[in-house]
Order: sequence, then C-alpha cells, then structure tokens
Amino acid sequence: LEQNWPNPFNPETIIRYQIPDLGSSPLGEMLVRLRVYNMLGQEVKTLINRELNEGIHQVIWNAEVPSGTYFYRLTTNNGFVVAKKMILMK
Repeated sequence: LEQNWPNPFNPETIIRYQIPDLGSSPLGEMLVRLRVYNMLGQEVKTLINRELNEGIHQVIWNAEVPSGTYFYRLTTNNGFVVAKKMILMK
C-alpha cells in the first residue's frame, strides 16, 4: 500500500497498491478490501471489495466528505492488513 497522492488533497486522490505473486492460490486471485475511515473509526467509504490478480492497482477517490484526517486500510483474505493516513483540505 502506497501513500495516497496528492496528500493533502481536494477533492480527489489516487491510492496505489500491489498484490504480490499468488503462486499458492489456485485461481491467482486474492480478495482485497480497501476502506476509508474517519478519525472516530467509522467507515465512510468502501473503495475496493473484490478478488484481484497480482500486480499494481490503483483507485481514485473523489471524497464527498468534510475536510479532515482520514485513514485508508487495505485487508486481504490471507490476513494482511495495512493502514495509512491522508488529509482532505477543502
């Protein structure tokens, strides 16, 4: 999971992430979830919730939420979890 760009942003940002080689997976896919949370830990948006192949992926988020600090968290079905912080300035 890479740092979003630009950061701070208004109103759009790009989030890039990489799915590693899944040689052990019979279909070569991994269930990936990318969600955005506010400072209270409340989910504000699900950006990705599907099976993806290995490689570099990106998603563009057009934030329709108030200015502030948000966290985006990537989780996979094999237990991988990583989160990063981003700032929306309107």
